[in-house]
Amino acid sequence: MRTLPDTEAFLTTGRRVVRQEAAALVRLGDTLGPEFADAIALILAARGRVIVSGMGKSGHIARKIAATLASTGTPAHFVHPAEASHGDLGMMAAGDVALLLSNSGETAELADMIAYTRRFHIPLIGIAGRAGSTLLTRADVALLLPEVPEACETGIVPTSSTTMSLALGDAIAVALMEHRRFTPEMFREFHPGGRLGVQLARVSDLMHSGDALPLAHAAMPMPDVLLVMTQKGFGVVGVTDDAGRLAGIITDGDLRRHMRGLMEMAAEAVMTRNPRTIAPNALAEEALAEMNARSITCLFVVPPDDDGRTTGILHIHDCLRAGIV
Repeated sequence: MRTLPDTEAFLTTGRRVVRQEAAALVRLGDTLGPEFADAIALILAARGRVIVSGMGKSGHIARKIAATLASTGTPAHFVHPAEASHGDLGMMAAGDVALLLSNSGETAELADMIAYTRRFHIPLIGIAGRAGSTLLTRADVALLLPEVPEACETGIVPTSSTTMSLALGDAIAVALMEHRRFTPEMFREFHPGGRLGVQLARVSDLMHSGDALPLAHAAMPMPDVLLVMTQKGFGVVGVTDDAGRLAGIITDGDLRRHMRGLMEMAAEAVMTRNPRTIAPNALAEEALAEMNARSITCLFVVPPDDDGRTTGILHIHDCLRAGIV
């Protein structure tokens, strides 16, 4: 007979692990001292990159820390300690700073990297859970993880220790971000793809410009305006005045309202004046919200400092294709 899973036991274990690791993080926060600020200052003073390394589970955490640093304005690179001993030590150079992780502080694979930093005067930040360990005693800045039990009952599986290391890496990255006043616009430069890139996409990233713009002068006869509307394929035409400023817009609705005598009119007589526009640096999500709220399909793009001249057009389909919903 198949044994049914012990749901309550699983939940009890899961809650215990989460609470124990949460307690470890509280303990870590309480024990952070001036060494943390020293580590930040060391990284800020570096002219090169942060070289992050660790072995085993610490290596996985190190990879994530390197990725977080690199994506938030601090050049960083992960170097595998075993591969470092077979040629990759050359990835470290003068001007870099090393950030090495080891729960015991005695990881054999880190020995060559530690020696290399000492030989070539590369600043070293060590993160470990054992005071007096080789890593922490040889580091320029030693970040000691507080002594807390691992979350498994045997106490041998890296759980609380790796969670603390990860959180400490995040704390370093965020402290550097805030010092550098890292903005969402800067963040988007490192995240052009995925949901992050979509959320921070600007109108200028998606708009059509140049010859693609459906524009007509106010005095243009409507037969020619209809030709522009058909050729450009947006279903609208922007109407400009003698100075090139956007004076109005012609949509399908405007055509229906002026059916009688339409072909004898000029664009100025048919257009809707003072159309809604959007700035090129506005978020594309804002443009989509504006189009949905007004039940329109296009917005002309007008820079606030360009005297009303349009530089682009954004169609609702452009937003949807980019994954903005």
